[in-house]
Amino acid sequence: MELLIVHRPQVLLCRKNYRAAKRTFDLGLTLLALPLVLIVMLLCAVAIAVDSPGPILFVQDRVGKGGRRFKLYKFRTMHHNLDTSSHRSFMKAFVNGRVNGSNGAKTVYKPFSEQHVTRVGRILRKTSLDEIPQLINVIRGEMSLVGPRPNVLWEVEEYMGWHKERLEVLPGITGLAQIKGRSANTFDQIVRYDIDYIENRSFKLDLRILWWTVLSVLGGQGAL
Repeated sequence: MELLIVHRPQVLLCRKNYRAAKRTFDLGLTLLALPLVLIVMLLCAVAIAVDSPGPILFVQDRVGKGGRRFKLYKFRTMHHNLDTSSHRSFMKAFVNGRVNGSNGAKTVYKPFSEQHVTRVGRILRKTSLDEIPQLINVIRGEMSLVGPRPNVLWEVEEYMGWHKERLEVLPGITGLAQIKGRSANTFDQIVRYDIDYIENRSFKLDLRILWWTVLSVLGGQGAL
């Protein structure tokens, strides 16, 4: 089943040759890094299995380009079979602007995370290694290395009309919003950064965002 986005594109979409070059770059860089990535993934998988019972991967339906749904892959960082209703309530409130970035998260979501994130999960989140399995999504053409982060269906259902403009391109593992304040941003600010990226996309901008992301992760600024 697909989520239908019933509106005409509002942002300026880029040329076909850029999209082809972006796809080639995504695949080329992913495949080039694959030998090292597989070793890192194996080490992460072993650490997760030893640390806590449950599946290695966390698989969740997300909404991608044009409202199409796909399975997003991450390493599991929380204990298995948790009640996530409090997180869902927080994220709906976040999308609707009732809580703002890290200030809201400190009182609503952070206690939930501190109690239920595994020991290995804290390391994976801090280093953003939990995001590595999304390279599978990149290879499958469901995501790009750079783009708006994909939300789950019940978050997208809370979107205002202009929020849906971020669904006009492939979602990314990292993006402009992730290097511009991260969780300190309101949802509206995140969407504005995403739209700004979409309207100004270029190969140079993608490279800069990837480089800034690497610097952020190496600087220990936390998960993307």
